[in-house]
Amino acid sequence: MGQYSGVYTLSQVSEAVKNQNWTNIPPLNVEYLIVAGGGGGAINRGGAGGAGGLLAGFSGVLAGSAITVTIGAGGAARTTNGQGNSGNNSVFGGFTSTGGGGGGDNTGSVGSTGGSGGGSGNSGTDIGGTGISGQGNVGGGGTYAGPEYGGGGGGGAGTRGATGTANFGGNGGAGIASDISGSRTTYAGGGGGSSLSTDAKAGAGGAGGGGTGGASNGTNGTANTGGGGGGTNNGTSGAGGSGVVIIRYPDTFALAASTTGSPSITTSGGFHIYKWTSSGSITF
Repeated sequence: MGQYSGVYTLSQVSEAVKNQNWTNIPPLNVEYLIVAGGGGGAINRGGAGGAGGLLAGFSGVLAGSAITVTIGAGGAARTTNGQGNSGNNSVFGGFTSTGGGGGGDNTGSVGSTGGSGGGSGNSGTDIGGTGISGQGNVGGGGTYAGPEYGGGGGGGAGTRGATGTANFGGNGGAGIASDISGSRTTYAGGGGGSSLSTDAKAGAGGAGGGGTGGASNGTNGTANTGGGGGGTNNGTSGAGGSGVVIIRYPDTFALAASTTGSPSITTSGGFHIYKWTSSGSITF
């Protein structure tokens, strides 16, 4: 994941070794979770939005240098026919997760490529938009068969979106659960695909904030999970959920020197935990 070392002064190290106390020393490495904004669903037998890309790993940090944090917005809802809007990228330092792909409509458009791909409309394609390896999965295909002409579900970070059938919209792909925030939470679920006339036969949103599909309206992906928005046949499609960035490191090290973007800061389970829901930075 491209780690690099922090820099300690000689006096800092000498004091820490002497006193066996590292609480005044910044960390060398942090664990991160970066989730991008989910894609929005499409209208007119529309496919669902794909989940925002999800990256998890460890990164070295450099004391005294500000690390940029960007929170990607979800793709906007649609009220007219056309390709669903893709989500926006999230960033932590040199790592970028890619926004989820927007859903496709019934004109034959495949869902857009993204962190996870958007589902196709009822074009009869076998698969939806392509996901990015290591961040998400492909969206589900739509079906050109009645009575419900199901739109495809959006891909999730954990599994691909389901293909729509003659009777049901495809379910969104499941996301991935993480404990990094101090409580187990699932992120980056794909949206559910549309149905032609019956809301009950539209696709369910994937675990991790995916919005449900509909015949009259799709529902939005959940904010700060990167969930994809639901596709719909009429009305308004679901918007993608916004992303999130969370980092943590052992609480034997010092708190950050400064932050911007008003992250929540907690110490729990032996870790300092920082969670951003709006863009900012952190300096150790």
